[in-house]
This record gives sequence, structure tokens and C-alpha cells, in this order.
Amino acid sequence: MTSSDTEDTVGNIVEQNRDAMSRTDVSASEHTRFIEDGEGEMENSGAIQERSSWVDGVNERNMEEGGSRVRAVPAQGKCVRCAQRCEKMFSICLTSYHPLPPAPTWSDRCMFAVRCPPHGRVAQTLTLVMMAVLGWAALWAITKDDALPGGNLFALTVLLVLCVIGGRLIQRIKLPPLLGMLIVGILLRNVPGIMVGSWIDPVWASSIRLVALTVILIRAGLGLDPVQLRRLSWTVLLLAFLPCVVEASTLAVVIHFLLDFPWLWGFMLGFVLAAVSPAVVVPSMLWLQEVGLGVDQGIPTLVIASGSVDDVIAITGFAVCLGITFTTGNLVFTIFRGPLELLMGVAGGTLAGIFLWYFPSTDQKGVPRVRVWMVLGTGLLMTFGSRTAGYAGSGALGCLVMAFVAGFRWKMDKEAVEAMMSDLWGVAQPFLFGLIGAEVDVLKIQPQTIGLGVAAIVIGSLVRMVASGVAVSGAGFTWKERLFVAIAWLPKATVQAAIGSTALDTARELTPQDTTNEKLGIQLLTIAVLVILITAPLGSALISLTARHLLRKSMREDLDRDSAIEMNNIGECAQEDDIELQAHLAEGQEQVSVQGKCDHNESV
Repeated sequence: MTSSDTEDTVGNIVEQNRDAMSRTDVSASEHTRFIEDGEGEMENSGAIQERSSWVDGVNERNMEEGGSRVRAVPAQGKCVRCAQRCEKMFSICLTSYHPLPPAPTWSDRCMFAVRCPPHGRVAQTLTLVMMAVLGWAALWAITKDDALPGGNLFALTVLLVLCVIGGRLIQRIKLPPLLGMLIVGILLRNVPGIMVGSWIDPVWASSIRLVALTVILIRAGLGLDPVQLRRLSWTVLLLAFLPCVVEASTLAVVIHFLLDFPWLWGFMLGFVLAAVSPAVVVPSMLWLQEVGLGVDQGIPTLVIASGSVDDVIAITGFAVCLGITFTTGNLVFTIFRGPLELLMGVAGGTLAGIFLWYFPSTDQKGVPRVRVWMVLGTGLLMTFGSRTAGYAGSGALGCLVMAFVAGFRWKMDKEAVEAMMSDLWGVAQPFLFGLIGAEVDVLKIQPQTIGLGVAAIVIGSLVRMVASGVAVSGAGFTWKERLFVAIAWLPKATVQAAIGSTALDTARELTPQDTTNEKLGIQLLTIAVLVILITAPLGSALISLTARHLLRKSMREDLDRDSAIEMNNIGECAQEDDIELQAHLAEGQEQVSVQGKCDHNESV
């Protein structure tokens, strides 16, 4: 290699690296190492000296620029020092300075929970409060007085926030959240000096309850197991019919002798109290499906499917007795109204479900989201439309059938729809149970009716449990499972809150001069309120507490867990093999590198 070639080579290297590696100490050190390593093939010392001088120039420029940067630091250093002082001042409040110890005590957890930045449950609670405040502020900006204390929207906002908090608190003691929401609703209606529940417009309350009930019925329909429903079809009808009729008849006899009710009024009260509450039962059954209890035996599907039919039978029996008592409308039509509503609900729900098979089409974007809007809109049309048409019993059943038929075709694709409906239920649930609790007016409870009313409720509930056990005796359940079905068939709330005052209102409207009918209507309403106060909290609590002891765990859950464990073990073994292989490769590369260095030294 000639001297001129070497100079050209060095010049090209300098030009190529000047922009990329100038003004950095790293580039200077790399070039220095390049020179120190020799490049032994360079025979011209003048080129090496020229390269060294260029490196020295780079170092000098870096030192000059470094000096200018040092001189610029004090301008920024004031802000840095101020930030450091503030951070040190507030370090006691920061989680970065006080992390949670490995074995924290209760006091450690409490201190860590309130430190900044907000995190965990404190952050969730603050987020919910801020969402409520912002929502209320927006409502106030739109509606003005209606969002202020004493207004309908203000009461609904307070109810929503406090019911969410009450539900979370009651979950801390392993009870279902709906129990806390019911209690909050009752307190907001009856505590002197608050009375927020009395500010809620009854029309708004009824409509919001019906919207929430539609959401939970859609979730229930999507969660029905077609295989178990086909196997238990006869048991579904038997469980819906036998306990309802037996309890209503028992209560009619007991009320006739204890409270001296006429027979028609006794049966009227019996059918009011015999209706099970889907709003309480269905969420509990969905929880059983989530944790895999009783799923293989079809118990959640059985209870959910029977609930709507039970309500139709109870409402029909009440309507027949009411029509006979006050002779309103055609009696023959009133008697056959129940089967007609059943037929309308099943037929309408089936047609609507088939419609949802094809709309939206699967080639559209965001199909799960569109399906949620379609199924929710159709369900609301059924529940509100049937109520407007005067066939309220068919709406709930049709909504349940529609969701079941639609989900049967969607199959695995319905999981995304179920997840979105679950999110909607998170908002609807506090409204539903809070408003049911707000319907309970303690002032309407007559003291002289309380004792005998409670006795009648206890007798009717015990008879209902026996009838429920008999109804499912041919389904192949164990005695524990039959006992659980009887317990799950206890809660009463929705129908009682909806029709508990109907007899009183009808008596005041059609027989205003008859004080006897008005007195009977007040007593009927009082016992309806008592059954909500007793059975809704007690039934939901018993379902939650006894499920794990009386029901069998789903085998599918165990298989999924075993498969996950096996796959995890396979993954761990594969990971260990990869680590071992990488270690061997690294060892081989190290040996090759050492051998290469030895060969290089020998050649030098």
C-alpha cells in the first residue's frame, strides 16, 4: 500500500465519520482505540500522526462545547434544585419513597393506600366520585333546577353513587352487592332529614327499573345452556308452576284465618307474595355460572328459565282475582290472559332472535358492538311495548327468549356481546336495586299487621321450599342441590314493588266509599313491603353463603385448570431447555472467541 493510497483512505474515513461521531467522547475514544490497535498494515507514520491530530482537535472542540454546556447548567439548575426540594418536602406522601414492605401490617397497608399518586381502591373510588360529580355538573348545566337538591336528577345521581359505595362495602363481608344497594335505597327513602328517595319521579323510577331489568334478562338469556334446558324442560315448567300455586294457596288460607281476609283478597295477596324476583335471582345465578358452581347439573339455567314463567303465573293469578273482586273487564279474557301472554312472549322472542341471526351481517365492522345495540334495542321494545299494550308479562319472557335464540346461533361469538352487556349491568344494577329499595315506605307499614304478616310470610316461604324440592325431585339432583334450588326460590322484590299497590289504587278508584276495601289494600301493601324487606336480603345472602357448600364444582372448570397447569409446565420445561441451549451456545461462542484471539496472537 503506497503513501498516497493510505492518505486517501484516511481522508475518506474522516469524511464519512465526521458528522456521525463528532462532538462525543465516545467517538473520540473509539478512534483512539482504532489507532492504538495498530492498523499494522499502515506503513505511513505521517498519516497516523495526521489522524491523531484530528482526534485531538475533536477532543478540544468537545471540551469547548462541554464548557459552554457547563456554563449553561446554572440556568437550568435552579429549576432542578427547586424540584428536588419539593420532592424531598413531600416525600412522605409518595409511594416511590415508601413502597409497601414485603410483609405489610394493617397499618402499612392503610398508609400505603393513601399515598400519592392515587392507586388501588382509593383511585377507583376517587374516579367514581369524579365521574359522578362531572355527570351531575353536566346535568345541572343542561337542566338547572332539576339537578339541584330536591330535584329528580339530583336524587338519581345521589342514589347511583351511594348504591355503588354500598355494594362495594357489602362485598367486603362476602355478601352480594345487591344487598347493600337495597339497604341504601331503603335508607334514602326513610331516614328522617334525608328523604332523597322521595324526590325521585315515580315515572322515571319505573322506567329505569324496567331498563335495568331488560339488561339483566338479556344477560340471562345469553347465559342459558341449550343442552341443559332441553334436558330440564319439564322440570322448568314444574318448578315455575308448583311452588307458585302451592304458596299462593297456603297464604290465602293463612291470611284468611290470621288477618280475617276475604278469600279473594287472600288469594290476591298470595299471588303477589308468590312471585319470585328475577332482579335478585338472575344476578346470583350468573355469578354461579362465572364461578362454575352447579353448571354441569344445569341449576343456573333451570332457575333462570323458571323465573320468568313463575312471574307470568303469579301476575296472571293476581289479575284474575283482582278482576273478580272489582269485576273490571271481561272475566273470561282475564282467565285466559296468562296463557296468551306466555304464547306471545315465546313467539315474539323467537322471531326477534331469528331476526338477530342475520342482522347485523358478519361481514360488517364491529359486529359485537352492533349486536349489543340491536339486542338491547329489541329487548327494550319488547318490555316497554308490552307494558304499553297491556301485556306486561309477555315482555320479560320475550326478552329472555330473544336473547337465548340469538345466542344459540352466535355460539362462541356471543362472548364479546356478553362482556359488553356485563359492563352495562355494572351501571344498571345500582339503579335497579336502589330504586327497588326506595319503593319501600316504612311509614306505610302498620304495626298491628307486622307480626301476623311476618308469620304468614314465614309459613308461606317454608311451604314454598318444600314444593320447590318436590318439583325438582325428578331431575336427578342430590338432596343438597334440591335444598339450594329451594333457597334460590325465596327472594321477592320486583313484582311486589310493581303490583303491591295496585289493589289499593284500584280500590280507591273504583270503590271510593268502601273503606273496607281500602283497609284491605293497605294491609296487602304492608305485607308486600315486609316480604321485600325480609326475603330479598335474606335470600340473596343465603344463595351466596350456601352455594359453595351445596353445589358441585363444574368438571369443565377443573379440566380447563388442569390443561392450563399442564401447558404451563410444558412452557416451563421448554423455557428451561431454551436457557440450557443458550448457555451451551454462549459457551461455544466463548471458546471460539478465545481460540480466535490465540490464533491472532500467534500470527502477530
